[in-house]
Amino acid sequence: MGNIYVGKEFGNITADAVVIGGGIVGTATAFWLSKAGKKVVLLEMRDGLSSLTTAASAECFRTQFTEKSMADLAMESLKMFENFNEIVGIPDVEIGLTQRGYLFVTDDEDMVPELEKAVDRYHELGVTSAEFLKGKALHEKFSFLAPEAKAATFNEEEGWFSTHEGTYAFAKGSDDADFYMKTKVTGIQTDDDGICGVETSHGNIETRMVVNCAGPFAAEIGKMAGVELPFKTVRRQKAYIKTSADMLPEKAPFMVDLINHSYWRPEAGGVLCAWVDPDEPETPPSEDLPTDWDFAAESIHRVSRLNPFFENIAENIVASDIDVSAGQYVYTPDDKPVIGPCDDVKGLYLNCGYWCGVMMAPAAGKRIADLATGKMENKDNPLRYSRFEEGVVEKGATFLK
Repeated sequence: MGNIYVGKEFGNITADAVVIGGGIVGTATAFWLSKAGKKVVLLEMRDGLSSLTTAASAECFRTQFTEKSMADLAMESLKMFENFNEIVGIPDVEIGLTQRGYLFVTDDEDMVPELEKAVDRYHELGVTSAEFLKGKALHEKFSFLAPEAKAATFNEEEGWFSTHEGTYAFAKGSDDADFYMKTKVTGIQTDDDGICGVETSHGNIETRMVVNCAGPFAAEIGKMAGVELPFKTVRRQKAYIKTSADMLPEKAPFMVDLINHSYWRPEAGGVLCAWVDPDEPETPPSEDLPTDWDFAAESIHRVSRLNPFFENIAENIVASDIDVSAGQYVYTPDDKPVIGPCDDVKGLYLNCGYWCGVMMAPAAGKRIADLATGKMENKDNPLRYSRFEEGVVEKGATFLK
């Protein structure tokens, strides 16, 4: 079982691997490295695990990706979520796995062939449970949709879960691993053989392996090792609306309006809703992000377009029913994460650059362990960092990224 410490001074210690970042990506990485027989230390600057980007997420997972590199990770992660207790070795852990599906909807007739093509691609990649729904079939399955809705893609195996419980289960299920909270990384040491140590606010760690899982702060950690990572951090907001269950469709999925980039899903005691602003500017990494006073109203307005029942919700809420929070997505040149060794500095590994870290975390953490132990060759890893220098950078057609 992993050990969790808060603000503990540890002086000078050694580790086979140091993981920087205590979100679900970092904690899953520490878990799999420990299962590979490595002595692991994870460092998190905040008071607890899963307390920054992971906590700000919509806590969802999906497999509907048009890029093979992403679909493969997503499908492997889904299997791990479905067998989570067995994976982490904790029989009584409860992550609240809810598989009601992802529903991507359009009311634009010109977009219908694009959705049908996407589902064909999903099937090619092995996501055989994805389906294309159109016209009467769509409205019979999802009667809450506005009559204008034309078509959708849907996969009932997708959904959401408790990222807090999942993150802590990875930590508790780890073998030889120590998790240090309130411990800030202040420097990364290198010598002629690459990584040799990590300096922190509570002591120094001698190590030959560092895994950068620092989310929006990954570029700053990269600079400490002398690497300029091509990342952009962008604020993303979400609104929680307290409402009664009888105002929501029974067993509703995670629903996305592909025309105005809005989405919603049920949440305990209410509903989550948001929209992805394609014009949101790049912002520096931050632990304290502002929120827009009108974000909730704009989100409700947007989701109401194809979900008319939201108009009734809007008429019955008061200010105290609304909570808006914000986190940061990290984008790479091809909108895909970077997983694996950094060729510029021996011993530096990357597991960062995510806008979809929650849903990829289990399989991505295992890939780091497989690469570090030689079970996988980096040349066979399509999300390797060297792809940018190799020129194999291509953006896919995945919806809502």
